[in-house]
Amino acid sequence: MEIILSKHCTNFSGSINKSYGYSVCRRGKRFFSVRNANRHVPDDGHIRFILASADIAQDGVWFRDILIETYELWQALTEAGLSSFAAALKLKYGPTFPSRTLNARQVLDFAKEHKLEEVLK
Repeated sequence: MEIILSKHCTNFSGSINKSYGYSVCRRGKRFFSVRNANRHVPDDGHIRFILASADIAQDGVWFRDILIETYELWQALTEAGLSSFAAALKLKYGPTFPSRTLNARQVLDFAKEHKLEEVLK
């Protein structure tokens, strides 16, 4: 997942929440999510990191947006044991799955439409 910083933020590296097991790292002039190799990653850590990043992007202070391929989102849902949500994602994007790119608003809309955050409480 690529993280696009806001114009107010020139650098962002590190974790959003250490319990997710994912953090943000810089590659050249771009920023990406990365799985922490030396830390325990819970099954739902990836999807929680994606949703938290999308929420931060909606605030617009640190992140302007995120870009994530539907396959990565599907993978995160599958890792969390949320196969019905993964199937719904695949069904929603049909022929463009798995290479379609979603932004923060689309990720949050999918989560809201399927009440994903209620399951992750």
